Amino acid sequence: MKNLLKILIIFLFGTFCKAQQTEVSVLKYEDLEKKIQLEKDKLLIVNFWATTCAPCVKELPHFMEVNHQYAGNPKFKMILVSLDRLVDKERVLKFIKTKNLSAEVVLLDDIKRMNTWIPKFEKNWDGNIPVTLFYKNGEKVYFNDGEMSKEELEKIITENLQ
Repeated sequence: MKNLLKILIIFLFGTFCKAQQTEVSVLKYEDLEKKIQLEKDKLLIVNFWATTCAPCVKELPHFMEVNHQYAGNPKFKMILVSLDRLVDKERVLKFIKTKNLSAEVVLLDDIKRMNTWIPKFEKNWDGNIPVTLFYKNGEKVYFNDGEMSKEELEKIITENLQ
């Protein structure tokens, strides 16, 4: 029994450590667009946030709970798109670790062209964050401007994940 408990603890520790990123991909808009298109067979949640955005930080635990809940579902994926500055990349990595972010995190280093790419994601997006986009089979099915509760997040996932 003791050995079984040790194995379980080692497994859980290994799973926990493996879940966190040790590096953040730095992307331009076109790279992010390609990344989104590669997930055509999934319900894809793309959340735009920053470490300095209080509502963003407040909603992230809900996103992580939901991401953990659907972690084994091959039809589900979550990407957290940090809009922090490239010079703050180390702060983003530290944030991932301290907040136990298990979803994939990328850093979008394309602020100078934001007036070009923001309307490509959503014509009604005014540039404020947090913003969450939901894609199903490669097509946008829902746009949320502002903070999301866990209940709102779960409702949209339940309606679209099949």
